[in-house]
Amino acid sequence: MPIQSNDELREVLESTTTIAVVGCSATPGKEAHEIPKYMQERGYEVIPVNPYADEVLGREAYDSLADVEEEIDMVDVFRPSDEVSGIVDGVLERDDVDTVWCQLGIRDDEAGERVEESGRNFVQDRCLKVEHGKLVA
Repeated sequence: MPIQSNDELREVLESTTTIAVVGCSATPGKEAHEIPKYMQERGYEVIPVNPYADEVLGREAYDSLADVEEEIDMVDVFRPSDEVSGIVDGVLERDDVDTVWCQLGIRDDEAGERVEESGRNFVQDRCLKVEHGKLVA
């Protein structure tokens, strides 16, 4: 069951320091740029994953999750729902990711079950910025 309660969401947000953003945009004004920027401005280390950008938010952009050398606490997904399963495949190959967070409008129940079966947190169809602003800020 994806995380739903405010207490669980708050705990995830407070225990997270590093967020890899799959689909992070280099274009100001796009949600996939503004939300990671918001999180970065609040002290989170944001690692952009975008094969079409060299740099996003002042950081080198990685082509894929597999290329990220740093430890990651959360993977924030800004890709269509039909890409979530493949992203989860990449998450499950790593030992460091505690949470997969799919942004508002992005859902994949089957992928979420695989994340949870691996002992990790899964959040879907929720805006990271809205939840952070409501529960932590």
